[in-house]
Amino acid sequence: MIIGISPLVDFAFKLMLGSPQHSGVTIHFLNSILVYQAKITHVEILNPFLGKDSEDDKLSVLDILATDEHGRLFNIEMQTSLSAGMSQRLTYYVSTVYVGQLHEGNQYSELRPAISICVLGQSMFPASTELHLDFRLRESSSGLILTDDLQIHLLQLKNLRVSAENVYHALPAERWAYFLRNADQLTPEEIRRMFPDEEIAEAAGVLEMIAQTPDQLMLYNARLKFQRDEEARLTQAGLEGEARGEARGEARGEARGEARGLKVGRITLLQELLGNRPSTVEEFAGYDEAQLNDLADQLQHQLRSRGE
Repeated sequence: MIIGISPLVDFAFKLMLGSPQHSGVTIHFLNSILVYQAKITHVEILNPFLGKDSEDDKLSVLDILATDEHGRLFNIEMQTSLSAGMSQRLTYYVSTVYVGQLHEGNQYSELRPAISICVLGQSMFPASTELHLDFRLRESSSGLILTDDLQIHLLQLKNLRVSAENVYHALPAERWAYFLRNADQLTPEEIRRMFPDEEIAEAAGVLEMIAQTPDQLMLYNARLKFQRDEEARLTQAGLEGEARGEARGEARGEARGEARGLKVGRITLLQELLGNRPSTVEEFAGYDEAQLNDLADQLQHQLRSRGE
């Protein structure tokens, strides 16, 4: 039987990657994204789910805050939709985590890196085909890194190019991306066969427990409904914005058309008063606003000269 629980729902995402009981899953995920950086062997979850979270249904913080043996701080979150100001929000949160370390008496040199990892259901940068984007403070022309202390990593799931046939031999980040996108449609047996990672199998076990635990399943379904409602709201807002834009464009076009018609009418009247043949609409087709104004001014000047 398929698992039926999507890790793209933030409630399931936090239980899977933000539980002290499953810290090995978190370590494997972080090492899969942060390649070529100091390897993580231990993490402490700084904002784990507690029993009261489920009892009170207060799930206001569904991102994951963790630290490792190197003192680095990690903020991990899932975003299925892109809200306005996403770039600024990501920058604000990682900066808040960074400056939150500094207390009275501390030195700047004591600050440890703050690293944000955001899993995106949609592409934040559609022009990019990369699955993993790594943002840091760099000099623009040379690429010289000012500091690694602030990092924002995006995992754009829509850019995944791995299939079920080759996921076993894919890169670790690609295997995680495939699991996040497809876990709810796979059986536990398929997951164990498709992935060489014990940690991904353990993550699948967390999803199974959600499906089998009534209280957790209720909270999962509530968050699933909330995310769907939010995505529908954003979609509707986008459609309404497009409609308003089209209406404004049409209104501006009509206004410009009326103004142009008045100018053309003025020109033909002046031509008649001067005894000239009035120009046709087709003859005005190549004229822009400035040319029409110049022509009207010339004709007006000619008419005044005759009267003097």
